[in-house]
Amino acid sequence: MSPAVTLGLFAAWALHDAEEVAFGPRWVRANVPALRKRFPQVPERVWRAVEGVTQREFAAAVAVMATIVGAAAVRGHRTGGRSAFFQAALDGFGLHGLLHLAQAAAARGYTPGSATSPVLVVPFTLWARGRLRRAGRLRPTTPGGVLRGVAAAAGATVVSHAVARRLVKG
Repeated sequence: MSPAVTLGLFAAWALHDAEEVAFGPRWVRANVPALRKRFPQVPERVWRAVEGVTQREFAAAVAVMATIVGAAAVRGHRTGGRSAFFQAALDGFGLHGLLHLAQAAAARGYTPGSATSPVLVVPFTLWARGRLRRAGRLRPTTPGGVLRGVAAAAGATVVSHAVARRLVKG
């Protein structure tokens, strides 16, 4: 399997996360007050948690996530793309991109990550899955697999922020 498919996951993720790091915390400070008014049904504790993430903590969380995505890409490369871990990370990356697009639609405008999602994240995921499928290496997608992928992506995000909080407060 081409390294463009397997190691390309890490490269695509790095470009996408560069956008999130560059614009995320600043965007939150500028836009959450208006979103809080527009979406009063969102619990206050959620808004406080979003606003409480510092630039340093966010960058540390991205570094932790880099370890996870990098490990998945290397595992994918070593197994010729057959690794369940790699394929789950690839699927999670694609779902992550769709989530960014949904966030941008809900916010009615730009949200960090929404610029690279339609031109990089989603197309890369579809392309890589297509290459895996043509090579006979793509694992079948099942509803349970999708749920596990979403849970793994959410879990990795939670873990990365928890580790980052500890690193930053050290």
